[in-house]
Amino acid sequence: ALVNMYGRCGDLENARSLFDEMPQRNVIAWNSMIAVYSQNGHGRQALELFRQMQMKGVAADKITFISILDVCADLAALAAGKENHSCILNCEFEIDVAVGTALVN
Repeated sequence: ALVNMYGRCGDLENARSLFDEMPQRNVIAWNSMIAVYSQNGHGRQALELFRQMQMKGVAADKITFISILDVCADLAALAAGKENHSCILNCEFEIDVAVGTALVN
């Protein structure tokens, strides 16, 4: 909750500091920090954090993919968008309205 609060206030430094200090990070914590970067116009950092999340072995969920696909659209990062679309299909996520809309973007 504090990561989101700092992010909504535009204080990315404190948001990231709190995130980095977490002894264990679940998918919700990762999603929060990815969203903070995305919502504050730092899409490249959001993509890099997503890559770190994958390297740590944390499984992405629907929220993760919606955020990352939005970042790909904002950055016009077609290759990254296609890569994540493929991952969604391989992970057998149900493509609901929210995920489908993110893919269309």
